[in-house]
Amino acid sequence: MLIDIPFDKRHHCWFCGEPSQVKFVFPHEHHIVLDCPHPPLMVPCCKECWQIARQVTEASIWSVNYVVKRKLMRKYHKDLAIGLNWTQEELANSQFEGGNFEGFQRSGWFMYEVAQNRVNYIGWPISLDGIEIEISAVLTCFTFDGVTYPSVDDAINHYVVNFALNEDFFKYVLYQLGEHRFSEAVRFCRLQIGSTPSERMLALKNFFPEFDL
Repeated sequence: MLIDIPFDKRHHCWFCGEPSQVKFVFPHEHHIVLDCPHPPLMVPCCKECWQIARQVTEASIWSVNYVVKRKLMRKYHKDLAIGLNWTQEELANSQFEGGNFEGFQRSGWFMYEVAQNRVNYIGWPISLDGIEIEISAVLTCFTFDGVTYPSVDDAINHYVVNFALNEDFFKYVLYQLGEHRFSEAVRFCRLQIGSTPSERMLALKNFFPEFDL
């Protein structure tokens, strides 16, 4: 059964907000779910999200959504990285005109916004015939610097990859500081790129004497 669709969302993909082209059925004939917490249903979606969702073996539509967002994050990590390294004004004034990067200057920020909007998109509440279905999955989203990640681990991976951070060290610093100080952990760990383990530990003692090292 097709879920109820608000009038202003009638052409939107439930997963990412892009124009919808097909319907995703869950559960479907290639993935039988014996313990699905909700009735069989259909959600409108774009072809890209449909292709991802069809390969997911999860127990609920919300779990499928989580995996789809993770796949989109990985696919568009380079586009999302634009927002880590540039502001819109900096890119517009980058003076790439006439060079090899002219196309990047012209369309880079648009690519970033498209990727950002897709991973940030939150589908409307699911209801069938006016009866809303209670979410059964644990939502673990983590929002930082304008991007909503499926989980804090996805945010960690994104910053580790794009800034070439030492993953174990970054996780340790973040564990000590707490997720609410994510930006501080990123800034500190970027300063330690290329440092030896002993140099990193010394820096930790100097910057964060409250750490239990």
